[in-house]
Amino acid sequence: MAVQAIGQRVRREEDFRLLTGRGRYVDDVPAIGALRGYVLRSPHAHARVTSIDADEAKTAPGIFAVLTGADLKRRGLGTLRPLVPRRKKNGGPGFVCPQPLLAQDHVRYVGDPVAFIVAETLHQAKDAAELIAVEYEPLPAAITAEAALAPGAPAVWPDNPGNEAFTFEAGDRAAVDAALARAPHVVRMRIPVNRVTANSMEPRGCLAYYDPAEERYTIRCTVQSVHQIRAALAGQIFRLPHHQVRVVCDNMGGGFGMKGGCYPEYGLSLWASEVTGRPVRWTADRSEGLLSDEQARGSTVEAELGLDDNGKFLALSTSWISSIGAYYSSDRPTIPLTIGMGCLVNTYTFPAVYAECIAVLTNTMTTAPYRGGSRPEPIYFTETIIDKAARELGIDPAELRRRNTIPKTAMPYTTPMRQTYDSGDFAKNLEDALHLAAYDGIEERRAAARRRGKLLGIGVLSEKLGIDADKIRYRFGDSDLVTMGIGTFGSRSAQLAGSAIVTAADRLVEKGRKIAAHVMEAAANDIVFEAGRFTIVGTDRSVAIEEIARQA
Repeated sequence: MAVQAIGQRVRREEDFRLLTGRGRYVDDVPAIGALRGYVLRSPHAHARVTSIDADEAKTAPGIFAVLTGADLKRRGLGTLRPLVPRRKKNGGPGFVCPQPLLAQDHVRYVGDPVAFIVAETLHQAKDAAELIAVEYEPLPAAITAEAALAPGAPAVWPDNPGNEAFTFEAGDRAAVDAALARAPHVVRMRIPVNRVTANSMEPRGCLAYYDPAEERYTIRCTVQSVHQIRAALAGQIFRLPHHQVRVVCDNMGGGFGMKGGCYPEYGLSLWASEVTGRPVRWTADRSEGLLSDEQARGSTVEAELGLDDNGKFLALSTSWISSIGAYYSSDRPTIPLTIGMGCLVNTYTFPAVYAECIAVLTNTMTTAPYRGGSRPEPIYFTETIIDKAARELGIDPAELRRRNTIPKTAMPYTTPMRQTYDSGDFAKNLEDALHLAAYDGIEERRAAARRRGKLLGIGVLSEKLGIDADKIRYRFGDSDLVTMGIGTFGSRSAQLAGSAIVTAADRLVEKGRKIAAHVMEAAANDIVFEAGRFTIVGTDRSVAIEEIARQA
């Protein structure tokens, strides 16, 4: 493979291996003597657990352990907790409600883990699960955010009547209220965004092992950030120094944000390995994933857009309510509801913007970021109400955007949400997009479609170092290999990893220049780097970067 230029199309080296079944996913990792774990889950959205009798299950064929909430209390494992404090609308502290690894007195959504069964085979574990007698006292449930906020709604947690977890605000409410009050035109819209789930090709899973001699826990799991999972398991669940927990992820069959968090099954599998003295493997089946994978979105927003008679934007207001599920155990539910608020501005010159979001506890699975989490929803809200405004004012939607696009001459531009755009030519981007979409003929194409019954709705490092791309090896997914890393999520990998690679390459070249100067007995200022070689200026004396690496 030749040297790659940034942005040049690259032949994917991994495809043949993955397409021919040679990928290494968590279920492919061999482990001698590995047991299989299975989770018994709640069939109720909300219920009191009055008793659990697992005696018969413990004596079933092939069973090594049956762990319940009572065992969890005796072991004393911790729970996840959010790191960033939040506040309610009245100014009081947000209601933090951690999820235990196994339910104890209550279950709060369909799929809440109740017991963890460990056996020689998965079938034996499932058979034993049917022998566990769990007595439930069903309780009223609140499934949607609207229902949970209604007067007299069932409390997901008795200590939190009203079901508000926290409220987040951004922008200038007074300025927006004043602008809307004097605006000749105010467009209002209620915009729902349905709940979704990632449903990745590879379900969540893990292979866990406890080494009593080293007092060290190792887990291979399908996660998007080995370091964050290590921090959660070591710091909050097992309360150990981080070096006593290793997290590894090889290939992963899709994550989409859903595999960014630490789930109960990871802690349960490590604990089960500690109890049994054997490796423990757990993998969700498809139905189980639909119950127990983090979900996303599930918001409703009331939006208001004020405009003058010329179609210029005066103010944008959005009021959200969002179901975050039954447990507020980490910062993950907050991400889509807080850090993305600045995206409401998008590329437009709103003089004033205000957003309020109420996070509501419901008897459902927890929510988390999904596919660029925190950005798609606010942009969708803004673009949707702009389209409605165009219809109500009789202005072409593209023209309305032209009148309100931030001009290139305004850069750097600070938005009403106090974010600064350092550069950008949004007007040109808009025109380019319209041209590529052949926008001028869109109505004719729509009409024709209706008549037919159709309705419309690695090269960075290669270039920097001048070496062949096939000589570069990318190491990832092991908390022992890298000191710290946040992970892959929010569509951040190319921009952040790419920037880090550029910085690392520049530092490598600078260090290499000094080594090359020593090797060739020249001054460092006389050494230039080009096409993978360090050369003395004005001579043909040079040395390859590979040789410098060997000399380092």
